[in-house]
Amino acid sequence: MKTLQGRRKAFALALVAATLTVPALEAQEDLFAFMPPGGRTLLGELIASGKSKYDDVTTERRSIAEWRAYVDGLGNAEFDGTTRETLADYLEKSMPAAEKGGKTVDTGGHLLPRDGRDLTLEYCQSCHIITVVVTQDRSREAWLGTMNKPSHVEIDTTTAEREAIADYLVLNGGISIEDIPEELRAGGATY
Repeated sequence: MKTLQGRRKAFALALVAATLTVPALEAQEDLFAFMPPGGRTLLGELIASGKSKYDDVTTERRSIAEWRAYVDGLGNAEFDGTTRETLADYLEKSMPAAEKGGKTVDTGGHLLPRDGRDLTLEYCQSCHIITVVVTQDRSREAWLGTMNKPSHVEIDTTTAEREAIADYLVLNGGISIEDIPEELRAGGATY
């Protein structure tokens, strides 16, 4: 039977461990801040700001042109052409969320489907340092061609996930090596 003093000590140790873990997780996320946000993050920011309503956006089915018009109609001055396309592409491929399925990520208290950035970090990094991927400026067909090679088809991804990765990288890839943290510049494929 644990004494009150023993329980307090265990609680204090758990609290210290938890506070050490949070900065480590934040540092990990900050390490990849050089990668432009994906559609999930962009949509989460719009919902958090009140410019979009979760229930309205996640239940809609629209064409890419209609989603572009929707994004343009938000009047979000910080959205450049790439950001606009990244969000419109995500919305067109991921909504209505309930019909599209797939894994979701808690984004500001709302579950949103993963985007190309999420998938790039999850799947590409399982074999490569992220620099190998994000510094390349390639066409969609080239990315899909690579993902359909024998060394990549064994990765457990769906066609929709491979397309989301390719579309994100076409819009947001080609990042200059100088914009990538030093600790991510070395290395390459590990397979």
